[in-house]
Amino acid sequence: MGMTEEVCNICDATSKTRSHPASHLTDLNNLQNVTCWLSEPSIEYPHNVTLTLSLGKKYELTYISVQFCNRLADSMAFYKSVDFGKTWMPFQFYSTECQKIYSRSPNVKIGKHNEQEALCTNTHALTSVPNRIAFATLEGRPSAFEFEHSPILQDWVTATDIRVIFNRLSHDQAELYGLTSDIGVNITDMDKLKQRYYYSVGELAVGGRCKCNGHASRCILDKTGNYICDCKHNTAGADCERCKTFHLDRPWGRATSENANHCVACNCNLHAKRCRFNMELYRLSGNKSGGVCINCRHNTAGRNCHYCKPGFFRDLTKSITHRKACKGTFI
Repeated sequence: MGMTEEVCNICDATSKTRSHPASHLTDLNNLQNVTCWLSEPSIEYPHNVTLTLSLGKKYELTYISVQFCNRLADSMAFYKSVDFGKTWMPFQFYSTECQKIYSRSPNVKIGKHNEQEALCTNTHALTSVPNRIAFATLEGRPSAFEFEHSPILQDWVTATDIRVIFNRLSHDQAELYGLTSDIGVNITDMDKLKQRYYYSVGELAVGGRCKCNGHASRCILDKTGNYICDCKHNTAGADCERCKTFHLDRPWGRATSENANHCVACNCNLHAKRCRFNMELYRLSGNKSGGVCINCRHNTAGRNCHYCKPGFFRDLTKSITHRKACKGTFI
């Protein structure tokens, strides 16, 4: 009772039934037939193994979960990228020796002054859920309950790519195979040792939603096969991160439950097809209008194409929006 028995099998990357590729990390698991990814066996120390998941666009992540097929990794780290893998920043660390492995103090308190700090914890070693590590991105962050008003946390959960780095096997595994923290090997059969020194994961799950800044309820495939937000509120961009052309009368803003912050069309009286936003004018107007029309047509001028340009006069029988609202002077 209470004992576990290891069963050895042959791994063969060329065999469909004996291979353990990375695709097993994201397939649908069956409890009666769990598929597992296995890292290449190695006795080198540190035995760092990296898994990278590219999401294809910006997402707002709620959790990352790793289900191991055998023992938990003693030390592992989550990293994220917001620029499609060009740069990486720490997201979360797990280790029974945080200071030694990651040069981080364990269980640091999170306050509003450090809500974007990656923590290191040993809670994975104490979890009641066997063989699983789950990271909730907003857990313990003070502004989590006012997320839509917290740009800091909105940035914190945003990612285009996730990287999982396994840095050290569990203490149990190290002891089982005759290893110490200084990689002292107490057995002579190195081949047998190497065969057992690997990481094995059955599932890598990432929860989240397309980052659409509140301006879309879904993502759709574009013509190139990439996911983009189905933007509303006159917004545009893969993440609805800007206003549509000509809808620049006020600054772009993220939508909230209280305010859609829809982008407003410039008022050019139908005499221009382009405009730009001017923050100074917007502030002078009491935060009502900051659009400046570009290339007014039909002999009009002004930031709103609202008067006639020099040499022309208003035909008061026609609306200012009429294309012949401005007439040439008589000689």
